[in-house]
Amino acid sequence: MLDVATIGNATLIAYEDRPVLVTDPWLGGDCLAYFGSWGLSHEIPKDLREDIDRADYIWFSHGHPDHLNPDSLKYLKGRKILLGDHVGGRMEEDLRNEGFEVEILPDREWVQLSPHIKVMCLTTWIQDSVLLVDVNGRLFVNLNDARDQDCTVTLRRIIKRYEHSYLLSLCACHDADMLNFWTEDGTFILPPSINREPAGLKLTQLVERMGTTAAVPFSSFHTYKRADSKWAQEYARTHDEYTIGFNHEKYDFVPAFSRIDCVTGEVTAIDPPESPDEARPPSDFGDDWSDELEKEDVRKIEAYFRRRITVRDNFRFLTFRVGAKEHRIDLDGKVDRGITFETPRHSLMSAIDWEVFDDLLIGNFMKTTLHNIESLYDAGFVYATAKWGDNGRAFTYEELAEYTKEYKRRAGLDWFYSRYYEYPLMSAALRLRKAMPTEGPAYEAAAKVYRWLT
Repeated sequence: MLDVATIGNATLIAYEDRPVLVTDPWLGGDCLAYFGSWGLSHEIPKDLREDIDRADYIWFSHGHPDHLNPDSLKYLKGRKILLGDHVGGRMEEDLRNEGFEVEILPDREWVQLSPHIKVMCLTTWIQDSVLLVDVNGRLFVNLNDARDQDCTVTLRRIIKRYEHSYLLSLCACHDADMLNFWTEDGTFILPPSINREPAGLKLTQLVERMGTTAAVPFSSFHTYKRADSKWAQEYARTHDEYTIGFNHEKYDFVPAFSRIDCVTGEVTAIDPPESPDEARPPSDFGDDWSDELEKEDVRKIEAYFRRRITVRDNFRFLTFRVGAKEHRIDLDGKVDRGITFETPRHSLMSAIDWEVFDDLLIGNFMKTTLHNIESLYDAGFVYATAKWGDNGRAFTYEELAEYTKEYKRRAGLDWFYSRYYEYPLMSAALRLRKAMPTEGPAYEAAAKVYRWLT
């Protein structure tokens, strides 16, 4: 048997007579993510759950809990863990401290796992990673939610060599990142993609960009479990949306939860049941919105952000509204920009203590108000906190320079393609989108030119 099955959120199971490899096994049930905010949208069938338990290797793409799920880890003891060669090595250190056997995959090199299964891992500057899985000569491009930053040219070159290739990727998922944003005047900021192309069309465009022959919706299958984040459910994608606008004549569409025979190419739907619809109180996860910060909490929060030097130097203030009180932390930024976070104390302090501030943002129960910025990517806030700091362990300018130098060395041509060709085009496209209607022949023509150029 040479098969691949997809299930869960971003889980691929590769078989050669037995389960050999499993990616990002978030097991669902009581294994929730983002301080109880996210659960799996569909249950994992018993036979596939048993296959996950029996697999020889487990690969984790990055540290977000819908991929590396802390509550799922206790069911994975005894498996060999495969990781990308991330600068900073936080995942490796944490997993070894938990007693796991960890093997670091060499960057951009094939590694044989069984006679007919081999893998290649490509790490990125933002602490994500992509996994190429070759099963009997069929290529599975596990892009999860990493995007192809700093590896576009390499991926396209490899994909071209394969007659059969499958793209597994997050696509057009409004709420898979931070969503709960507000302006100073109290206006909710709609996700930029909300009124754009249907999900199936965006998935087609991604397949065209990468050059695969098929697409599998992936890394998009969560549901909200907390009462204070349940509002975000309306922005989540449904399975059916990925077929709307997809080019079925040119590319193969593989449903999200499927088994693919890697000898014949036959696809069999798995059709798992949906998870129960819940809206659990924040107190189930230790949160009481009336709890206030203590003096020591404020000191910890300030120390956390001041240590991240680019946050300290690029923002004038951060305000934390917790319970009935506001606490403003003054920073050293010369530009009058800042952020107000309204959130319960327990999750906030857990995020600070565990250095996982990104998890608090993505949970979408925390309300974030922007002051003189358009998003948390402005002035590098997300990168400095979650990517470079929490995970890359690069806090100072000197550490960040060394961190960047290493990823630049690995990426080679891809580094220059991303920053000096694709990014300028993307910025120009975003400016053009704001200046013209998102429907009509002019927009469609501009979109076609952009896709051709990238």
